[in-house]
Amino acid sequence: MAGPNSLYGPLDPAPDAGHVDAPPRMGFFTDTSVCIGCKACEVACKEWNLIPDDGFNLLGQSYDNTGGLTANSWRHVAFIEQPVANRGGATDSPGAFAGLPVGPSVSAHTAVVAAGSGQDMGTDPGIPPAVDALAAAATIAPPRAEPQFLGMPMADLPGRTMDAPRSDFRWLMMSNVCKHCTHAACLDVCPTGALFRTEFGTVVVQEDICNGCGYCIPACPYGVIDQRQDDGRAWKCTMCYDRIGDGLTPACAKACPTESIQYGELDELRARAQHRVEKLHEQGVDSARLYGNSPDDGVGGDGAFFLLLDEPEVYGLPPDPIVTTRDLPDMYKRAAVAALAMAATVVVSFLGRRP
Repeated sequence: MAGPNSLYGPLDPAPDAGHVDAPPRMGFFTDTSVCIGCKACEVACKEWNLIPDDGFNLLGQSYDNTGGLTANSWRHVAFIEQPVANRGGATDSPGAFAGLPVGPSVSAHTAVVAAGSGQDMGTDPGIPPAVDALAAAATIAPPRAEPQFLGMPMADLPGRTMDAPRSDFRWLMMSNVCKHCTHAACLDVCPTGALFRTEFGTVVVQEDICNGCGYCIPACPYGVIDQRQDDGRAWKCTMCYDRIGDGLTPACAKACPTESIQYGELDELRARAQHRVEKLHEQGVDSARLYGNSPDDGVGGDGAFFLLLDEPEVYGLPPDPIVTTRDLPDMYKRAAVAALAMAATVVVSFLGRRP
């Protein structure tokens, strides 16, 4: 059942859903600037929630073998190969490669130094700077002597190895997930109550109540919800409701090695995300921006929001999502007025007849 504020307007989702003394709203902050595309989140999500496989298809889209969020993929890691600006690429975003190294490969000495040091990722609470173990193994440092590069194979970024040219594209990686909207249209249109708002402000599908009507699928402005082919029911991310109810971290965030996926109280995550954006701007990454964090957007803010390094459309996200049930009250009013006008016309036509 739709609550008094569930279609649009200011809303504290859990209390509005009837949860008395609800705990703080919980959510995800996904920092795409430190995502390495390892897909640990995808695997952890499938393992914990016992989600069927996707068929192990090779889609021919970089390393993306999932394609998008589906009933059998509640986390989806996108690999976006973005050509450098002004070279005829698909995006050609001005400044897309601003600040990235150009020119020939690094020297052997630079590779040696890079093998034993790394830049702070800048996340909070933070992880230590990375050390490239393979690059370190490819070097030798005699006592009181400069390290020497041995020329052994290394797993490294394009341009960091010997005699390798600089790359003319960059990868934008993002682990996408259900947004757990403040104004969730899927909740508004569900006729059976299979979709419900938890005490943590998240949105969950009860598979034993879902009748497979599919109304929630077109209602979602992000295209998140999907039906499973073998049974027709709707499925999506639950933010591991069974885990967070026991005070545990969702499986995807627990498995993420770079803290790209962070879980916690939503207000704290929003403050942390803003600090992260400011830090990236200080480092010259002017394209960094937040997506889905504002309570003033068309869905009242998302319970799962993102730090992006380009426009939302590049990641396959709508630039200005709006809850699809927002205009229902006005539509109902206009339909009622039209019905009354038609009824009045019929009455007048009958009264106007002569006996």
